[in-house]
Amino acid sequence: MTDRPARIDAFLHAAGWGDARRDPLAGDASLRRYIRLDKNGARAILMDAPPDTGEDIQPFIAIADWLTERGFSAPQILARDPAQGFLLLEDLGDDLLAVHAAAHPAEEPVLYAGAARMLAALQTHAPPALPSYPAQMAALTTTVFDWYAPAHRARKAELQAAMQRAIDATLTGPAVLVHRDFHAENLLWLPDRDGPARIGLLDFQDAMTGPAEYDLASLIHDPRRAVSPAAVQAATQAFLTATGADPDVTRARIAVCSVQRSLRIIGRVFTRLCLQSGRTSYLRFIPPTWQALQRELQHPALGDVRALLDELLPVPDAEWMARTQAQAGRFAGRDHADAP
Repeated sequence: MTDRPARIDAFLHAAGWGDARRDPLAGDASLRRYIRLDKNGARAILMDAPPDTGEDIQPFIAIADWLTERGFSAPQILARDPAQGFLLLEDLGDDLLAVHAAAHPAEEPVLYAGAARMLAALQTHAPPALPSYPAQMAALTTTVFDWYAPAHRARKAELQAAMQRAIDATLTGPAVLVHRDFHAENLLWLPDRDGPARIGLLDFQDAMTGPAEYDLASLIHDPRRAVSPAAVQAATQAFLTATGADPDVTRARIAVCSVQRSLRIIGRVFTRLCLQSGRTSYLRFIPPTWQALQRELQHPALGDVRALLDELLPVPDAEWMARTQAQAGRFAGRDHADAP
């Protein structure tokens, strides 16, 4: 939309923020962009999600409203124009858990325990009507063969079947709201608030319903930062205490969720973004994801998956990283890395 700036001006003027100072913020893997507004010391965030790029802000609106109505710290929506892809949001600040933990390492276990308790509180609410993630989980693991190990695409059906067996045997609890990208760079520390509201939530528009442990696995097995053993233990114990769940059952469910997530993001996210979109910065997250994958595959619940994957997936060593980076953008517009 060539008149996008004019439309932004009109939206902000109607919302009473037309004369605010505008400071662009760092974006994410989507085509949305964010602008911080400052009007005489009052702050807000503009989300600009142009519909002609395929962005749809309705899911964000639905989940944000659901969360805030229940007292959780998602950004309040101050003004909205879904047709044009504009939202004016409450500014929850910049104190991401990742940033705070890096600056104050001794507080990391407290932060992670707080995030786990917030998850447990969130899961006491019946989830909204959303698609089921378990219905997609097994199929999504096979994208590791589309992008990360395309030489073995013929084994996709075997991997899907093995993963489905693990899911059916392990992820048997009730469905809850699942953020699906629950990690320290999407969580904010809000110490002036109380209870679960002390953890702010961002980037939740892709939420679905699924297993209670999925977001916990995302939190403690985070490829973006090295989570300390103390923080992993604090988060896991806080979740167990808050939910009363059986520790052995919970660890099995965490392992299955973690392996599913690791296979998906290695292939469908990190490698694809490099090979299809030329976004090489995501390659650095593959080695730590690989390490979590190898560790969690040792759980007995993943025996069939481990046996199948043995020696099929390349180790993301320096040679693999260099070779993959050299192919950045080569598969633009293709569905998988060995497309003709």
